[in-house]
Amino acid sequence: MPRNRVQHQKGLSDDAFERLYPDEEACRRAWFAWRWPEGFKCPRCAASEYCEIHDRQLLQCRRCRYQTSLIAGTVLQGTKLPMRVWFRAMHLLAQGKKGLSNIELGRRLGISTNAAWRIQHKLMQAMIERDRRYMLGAAGPRIEIDDAYIGGERTGEGTGRGRRGQTPFIIAVETSSDGRPLYTRLQVVRGFQAGETKRLCARVVAGTTVVSDGGQWFRCIAEQPGIVHQRHVTGSDRSAARHPAFRWANTMLANIKNSLLAAHRVVAAKHLPRYLGAFAWRFNRRFVLKTIHERLAIAATTTPPMPYRLLKLAEARW
Repeated sequence: MPRNRVQHQKGLSDDAFERLYPDEEACRRAWFAWRWPEGFKCPRCAASEYCEIHDRQLLQCRRCRYQTSLIAGTVLQGTKLPMRVWFRAMHLLAQGKKGLSNIELGRRLGISTNAAWRIQHKLMQAMIERDRRYMLGAAGPRIEIDDAYIGGERTGEGTGRGRRGQTPFIIAVETSSDGRPLYTRLQVVRGFQAGETKRLCARVVAGTTVVSDGGQWFRCIAEQPGIVHQRHVTGSDRSAARHPAFRWANTMLANIKNSLLAAHRVVAAKHLPRYLGAFAWRFNRRFVLKTIHERLAIAATTTPPMPYRLLKLAEARW
């Protein structure tokens, strides 16, 4: 049987990463190129000429004398850690298919668990912000959507879907004309309601076919302008998970749950949107493993800084 080219990519090895970014200066040069690919632009007056203040690591605009730094206005703003630590974190989080726990990330970076948690969640938030720019259906004519729960069992709570301790979310998988998955989006919702489905449809390109099961909250898709709705009543038994209309949605759901269980023992409901967003971000860029860390860095340069209090809040929106 021939090997899957996507799964057997070489990616960027640790040795190759160390050669690309051997010191702090190399990281600063790379960050400058990702933040200003067309050359420096003053945040105040948009001028391109500047001078460097080396002892303070600042850039000063020659026109308005405004001073800024490489990390000002980005996710890295305010950090006291070396930039090379952030680069290694981007490499580790982007290359791994299943991600890393904050404890393991802290050990590999040589920093505290709390610092690793902040780095991880800031980078995962950058992943989410980057993927929010994409409209579903832009590359593929068909979207599979399904609902699911994530959460562990609790004593005395019974069995089945929707019990206390489980978090509802929606998965949307965009497929090509020949049935291959192109893009996915995972979003935690407040509940399986028509309002959440309408929010999903607002991010779908007109002319796209949306395939759903027989859930009542999916009936409103047919009422959305420019969207073709295909509804399949599959039931609730095990055979429903093998329905050919939801092949990739069900495959993705299994991979998501295995990924979270492999890296994390427990994921709090308020932080689940970032873990799901990080999984989707890696899946959407699975064809470019050698440069995936650069894509994460570019996302980090365009994401505004996040105070610690905002990291403790979950954002459940499309």
